[in-house]
Amino acid sequence: MEPSLQDARVRAAWAADRSYLLAIATGMLGRSAEAEEVVQEAFARLVAGLVDEIDDLRGWLVVVTRRLCLNRLGSAETKRTTPTSDLPEIGQAMIDPADRLTLDDEVRRALAVVIDRLSPTERTSFILHDVFGFPFDAIAELVGRTPAACRQLARRARQSIRTSSFDTAPPAAEPRPVAVADLARRFIAVCQGGDVQGLIELLDPKVDGAATVMGRPPLQPVSGAKTVAERAMRFFGPAADVWLEPFALEGRPGVVARSGGQVVAVVRLDGRGGRILHVHAMARPFRRGTR
Repeated sequence: MEPSLQDARVRAAWAADRSYLLAIATGMLGRSAEAEEVVQEAFARLVAGLVDEIDDLRGWLVVVTRRLCLNRLGSAETKRTTPTSDLPEIGQAMIDPADRLTLDDEVRRALAVVIDRLSPTERTSFILHDVFGFPFDAIAELVGRTPAACRQLARRARQSIRTSSFDTAPPAAEPRPVAVADLARRFIAVCQGGDVQGLIELLDPKVDGAATVMGRPPLQPVSGAKTVAERAMRFFGPAADVWLEPFALEGRPGVVARSGGQVVAVVRLDGRGGRILHVHAMARPFRRGTR
């Protein structure tokens, strides 16, 4: 391929896919500075490679970005890396290192705006699939939609991210009921504190629980506060060696569990009267490791 045509493809990918790759990297790493470095390295590898042999540049960049993020998450010590080659000229001057903190803050705010502009349904399917890596059939089970509907929602989210003007104007305020977030925070507090009795009191007496570990036979559903609490503690208590964070599932309370920097489970919590009536966990097999 002619060098000019190769450069044009790289420039087009940079313009179309950079914000999308940043969203994926930021979701996996949780740090905008590292996400920016990972995306730069992914493009640097693209420039250093044989662009004409890659049919789907966006797909290639997504795979490389995810692998670079996993490499950082799996390392004993997270180190800052330098791109292996110069970035393509984008018509901007090189950034002074002294401005890095400001740039990182701007990237973080811009990404938050872009993600917040998605609808709750689009945001859920996009993050669970593109960032956390859960298959659409697992997402469908969690949110009560069909896999095809979840796939379409994620596709619309990607399109919105790719076409979004990467500015920092605040989006329209979206109501986030306090009770929804509070239920997830209370669940996290009692689980990570190993407070079985506190969890029993948080559960409705008629609570039921379902859990699926991908690639393994279905687990038997359980019911009753004591039984559900005991199972939840096995999955998410102190001995499970996971770190729990609140996560909104299409506006409903949810929790994600991380181990070794990776999301290993997502939990949906259905509430009634300030208590949890249904617990639905979707997990992937993992080896316990550093949070």
